Amino acid sequence: MPKIFPPAPALQVAQWLNADSALTLESLRGRVVVLHAFQMLCPACVSHGLPQAKKTRQLFDAKDVAVIGLHTVFEHQDVMTAAALAAFVQEYRLMFPIGIDAPSRGSIPATMRAYQLQGTPSVVLIDRQGRIRLSHFGLLDDMALGAAIGQLAAEEAPATLITRSSGDADGLASARGGCRGEGCQADGA
Repeated sequence: MPKIFPPAPALQVAQWLNADSALTLESLRGRVVVLHAFQMLCPACVSHGLPQAKKTRQLFDAKDVAVIGLHTVFEHQDVMTAAALAAFVQEYRLMFPIGIDAPSRGSIPATMRAYQLQGTPSVVLIDRQGRIRLSHFGLLDDMALGAAIGQLAAEEAPATLITRSSGDADGLASARGGCRGEGCQADGA
């Protein structure tokens, strides 16, 4: 019997950063969506979750995998304002779209409530058809996340899934035998 995956609830966002217009899951249909829920005053978010989101955005082709941040504040709401978040995003050079979760009744924001997230950091993977395939609270190993994204991306996959974040056309150091931040190229390779 095939496993049934629930449809992802709509994102309920009060404001978007790093986006020309409001994003919807419908507009992202056909791509794998990696939703990173965070708070800028959450130590694990700053040390692990956000760097992981940045790496994911750099590694996977944006045509196939969309990385979205969700600033979902359930504590210290008075200091984690939109202006403070905008400064934080600029300081940490977060280039992917980030939605500010809309307030709702009580202290739990609307999207966090709809997705039944337990806290931050949380990662939600949404497949190309808009279904939740993974919802994880806490630190998630980079390799485990990459494998899960790759598995979802391979479902009805286009030819190219991974891009290089820097380097020349073949992603290797220009001077053969040289070392760069991405690695060291052997002579004759």
